Amino acid sequence: MTNSQSLPASRMIFRIYCLFLALSLGACSQAPVQPSKTEQSIVNQTEDAALDTRYSESLEKLLHQVSQSQEIPLQSLEMGFSDAKTIPSIRKLVLPPSSTFKKNWLVYRKRFIEPVRLKAGRAFWEENQAFLSQVEQDSGVPAPIIVAIIGIETIYGRQTGNFRVKDVLSTLAFSYPDTPNKLAREQLFKDQLQELILMCWVEAGGKLPAKNSSQGVNTARFQGCLNQNSSYAGAIGLPQFMPSSIRQFAVDGDGDGRVDLKQSPKDAIASVANFMKKHGWQTGMPISFPVQESAISAAKQLADGEPTLKFTVAALIEKGILLPEQGDLQRGGVDPQSKALIVDLPYPDKDGLDQAQYFVGLNNFLTIVQYNRSYFYAQSVAEFAQALGYKNSSVVPVEANTKTPNSKSATEKSKNKKPAAKKKAKGH
Repeated sequence: MTNSQSLPASRMIFRIYCLFLALSLGACSQAPVQPSKTEQSIVNQTEDAALDTRYSESLEKLLHQVSQSQEIPLQSLEMGFSDAKTIPSIRKLVLPPSSTFKKNWLVYRKRFIEPVRLKAGRAFWEENQAFLSQVEQDSGVPAPIIVAIIGIETIYGRQTGNFRVKDVLSTLAFSYPDTPNKLAREQLFKDQLQELILMCWVEAGGKLPAKNSSQGVNTARFQGCLNQNSSYAGAIGLPQFMPSSIRQFAVDGDGDGRVDLKQSPKDAIASVANFMKKHGWQTGMPISFPVQESAISAAKQLADGEPTLKFTVAALIEKGILLPEQGDLQRGGVDPQSKALIVDLPYPDKDGLDQAQYFVGLNNFLTIVQYNRSYFYAQSVAEFAQALGYKNSSVVPVEANTKTPNSKSATEKSKNKKPAAKKKAKGH
């Protein structure tokens, strides 16, 4: 029996009381009380119980709000969430990196632009080539960009997450870890949880508003939708769409009357293309270009981390940051007055010193950032697509503006593009 176990009950209570004061006020006395393992266990259990209570109450409140605003029977919602639970590991996964952590573009790039994903990308393209060509023609979004995004997100469905989406979103909505942006993040996930409910209700055959009727709703499908797997952040399917994105941008690519981003490659392909198109993808335009070595200093001064197009292509050429030959900037269809931004991708060198690669990101770079708010991600998509054969240059000739008979649109030029031949994959 330990010393703490032999303490009188009154003294045990006093020490636990002091511990709580120490946590909230900084000290119980000049000599802080060090909790024993037994006491710490009691404190942890108390804190966990308080979190569970807040979680249950907050979830119940949200279900009432959704029931009232959308006229969905409360009983149906409560049944769907009767076994919802918090997932402690998720709270750890969303924590920001430590203050000593250094972003490493080279490590990030190596993780995604590697032989396994590229080989899988070529196979996925070959299996869906006809449909990808059709989607490219209809949307203007190049097939290799679509293939690259799905490859980086989930390796074409191999890694879609193994958490129940309702548990993920409710955990992050009502039990987000204590971070500076806690309130904003909790609100974001509350919104996503509500979007999930509405998405699943419609998928199960319901209407919105439901007018207090569950007639025509497949209860099993509703619950199955709430229980489907997602990433630790609540993203679903091959393209990793959040519930709000599924409701706004996902489309039925295979024509079976429903959107299935988990099992239907065609739905995933069409949905990615629709997302990119709706977020401003410019057909036939480049994505980004490396900054000239001689202009690194100038680029460094202009890189502010803000995802805003603020510098004209002409001005960057004048500063020597871009060359006219890059992507046919001078002879192609890129307007000299079109806007760009300076992208910095940091990494530590072998001595631990801060370094960075610099790129000029055009409009299409920023469109990819809308898919995943990360410069690392956007540049990885661009380079993954180039590894698959994407030509990062303007393919809209100036003559197109004068409607020259021999000029072709970007879609027409890229219509017959095929994935890089398999023999090129040898040695990777």
